[in-house]
Amino acid sequence: MKSSLLVIACFALGCLAGWSGEMPRWLLNPDLSLYILYLLMFLVGASIGSDKKLKETLKQIRPKILLVPVATWVGTLLFTAIAAIFLSRWSVWECMAVGSGFAYYSLSSILISQIKEASLGVVLATELGTIALVSNILRELFTLAGASLLKKIFGPLAPICAGGATTMDTTLPVITHVCGKDLVFIAIFHAILVDLSVPFLVSFFCSL
Repeated sequence: MKSSLLVIACFALGCLAGWSGEMPRWLLNPDLSLYILYLLMFLVGASIGSDKKLKETLKQIRPKILLVPVATWVGTLLFTAIAAIFLSRWSVWECMAVGSGFAYYSLSSILISQIKEASLGVVLATELGTIALVSNILRELFTLAGASLLKKIFGPLAPICAGGATTMDTTLPVITHVCGKDLVFIAIFHAILVDLSVPFLVSFFCSL
């Protein structure tokens, strides 16, 4: 919860700093965020690759476990496509690009802003990236606050699907507490696959 609130606070401070007109020009260079994105992707890969439990996790993979991330992908994309019906400002593909963040707000928002700039322009691309940031932060907060309710209504796997890419870090303690330690492996495996899918799915839907 604290990490999500910190992200929101940093985003708000950035908006205020940009609005004030006092930001150094070099910080406003659009290439800078792209380089930060490359660094972020490198750190994500390094984090997953250096995990000592990764080999152990991969050895325990069973075909049925794949149904959990599949449910997350299908459910998220289906309902974001339905939501697009009520949002005339954005196309169904743009809405699905936002949903493809799967609570990975930092990566998805930067990707969307960068890729859509060519077709939408800087202002609209930034707006869509901001929507991705806020909606994916809210998804994480919803999982943190509503894990027990999700389990009660939909079953123990529901909080894992709701958590998206965060189920191996920020939402894992809550999922462990609510759903039990026996689902920790599924939560981690789910997060690895969903995490890896974010750049590919976001880029794909942004290109349509």
